[in-house]
Amino acid sequence: MRSLYTALVYLLLPFLPLRLWWRGRNEPGYREHVGERFGSYAQAPAVLPPVLWIHAVSLGETRASVPLVERAKRAFPEATILVTHMTATGRSAGRALFGDRVVQAWLPYDAPFAVRAFLAHWQPAAGLFMETELWPNVVAIASDAGVRLFLVNARLSERSARGYARVPSLIRPMLSALTGVAAQADADAQRLAALGARAPVVTGNLKFDLETPADAQALGRELKERFGAARPIFVAASTRDGEEAMIVEALATRTLPEGTLTLIVPRHPQRFDVVAELLRARGIPFVRRSDNAPVPPDIDVVLGDSMGELPAYYVAADVAFVGGSLLPFGGQNLIEPIAAGCPTIVGPHMFNFAEATRNAIAAGAALEVADATALLEAVAALLADPARRERMCAAARAFHAAHRGAGDRLWAWLAPQLPKTLSENAPSSGLPA
Repeated sequence: MRSLYTALVYLLLPFLPLRLWWRGRNEPGYREHVGERFGSYAQAPAVLPPVLWIHAVSLGETRASVPLVERAKRAFPEATILVTHMTATGRSAGRALFGDRVVQAWLPYDAPFAVRAFLAHWQPAAGLFMETELWPNVVAIASDAGVRLFLVNARLSERSARGYARVPSLIRPMLSALTGVAAQADADAQRLAALGARAPVVTGNLKFDLETPADAQALGRELKERFGAARPIFVAASTRDGEEAMIVEALATRTLPEGTLTLIVPRHPQRFDVVAELLRARGIPFVRRSDNAPVPPDIDVVLGDSMGELPAYYVAADVAFVGGSLLPFGGQNLIEPIAAGCPTIVGPHMFNFAEATRNAIAAGAALEVADATALLEAVAALLADPARRERMCAAARAFHAAHRGAGDRLWAWLAPQLPKTLSENAPSSGLPA
């Protein structure tokens, strides 16, 4: 099955540069360091072994990797931390979060020649994959070369598990090749074990260990003043294709409390202009965050067309909706607004964050709605009831505090398995440099 998979990768390979160019229209990062996607590097790395490799595919995984990177830097001060990504937002976030304390690169496409070139170039002693980002050839070739591989902060939805179960001859060897798996919750561990992971442990969700950064808190307070200190603020965050149209239609037909400012923040930058056109077509006046201008009192909508400011938006907000959940995308990270103490609303499709969502709702930190109309009704009810909002704020802070500690549990399990590989001052990948 892996041979068939590899043949498909090679068939797609000639078209991937076109995809990068296309995505680079709105996110220029996709057009940078393109050679790395194919295992090609302009010069030798300015690093010395040992190398600890952490793969954080996108924005959420990169932020979640912060506690792991911090512990690794303290435990192995002489080691080079290599953080790889697949998305431009992930790489940009890594640059902002870690600066020059880590080395960043693209993980190459899952073609054997590119994977071998990547391993030969970086010579990692061990690799940590965040959440569910696994590639059959990467895992097989790295494992065969003696690189110890771990899946950490692992999550696997019921829906994804059903999909993986259809190709057991591809998935089971990949999972069984891992040295260890640390899952977010019992359900994740059980699904991974059923698919072939060996004795996964449960260490919790690293995203609970993240605090709202001080600079985001300061920016959030500043935005609150700029948007109008007395105005209630509703943020519709990380919205996906199709959801913005539903929300815009609901805004046009339903009334929120007087003075309410709605901040729509699309998940992907390529949707900024699309959402702007939706608002214009519906005759809804708005301003763009990128204009960096005050919001007039007669404007009730701001388009959050900026990158990296979502934590600040949550600080400024009185109520937050987490997108990717009105339609079956699986939802986005609801822990971030909860960490900011913001009353949080989600749609019915949070299967990528099922455990956290279920627990947050039970704790009174979040609530679920069926559709965009119900969303606006819930927002209006919360904004009209300060006491209820305050109860949700307190519940959110308590819920976040109660679930912290995943980083310590993960490191207690992981650290004893790493020192041997990272104490060797020689490449350990088994591949020629």
